[in-house]
Amino acid sequence: MRDQLISVIIAERPYRLTVSSEEEEETFRKAAKLVEEKMKSYASNYAFRDKQDLLAMVNLQFAVEFLRLHNTLQGQNVIKEQLKEVDNLLDHSLTENS
Repeated sequence: MRDQLISVIIAERPYRLTVSSEEEEETFRKAAKLVEEKMKSYASNYAFRDKQDLLAMVNLQFAVEFLRLHNTLQGQNVIKEQLKEVDNLLDHSLTENS
């Protein structure tokens, strides 16, 4: 697929984007839909002055989720490194005892 121009709507405004694959297009469309859904959820549950307030809250929520995921992945990487060390120690021990 050659670069293609698509349009997504966020907060009742169209945004034109260039995507390079169908998978990328699908990802952007899903993301825009998710933002819209989160905005509707905030609008129905909280007082707000304008759509910028809703966008700010959605952005904050996604940033928090990103940081939590990032921290989880970093913790998993530490565990992987520790498991590699244990594996290397076991390999070394087995080699010495053979």
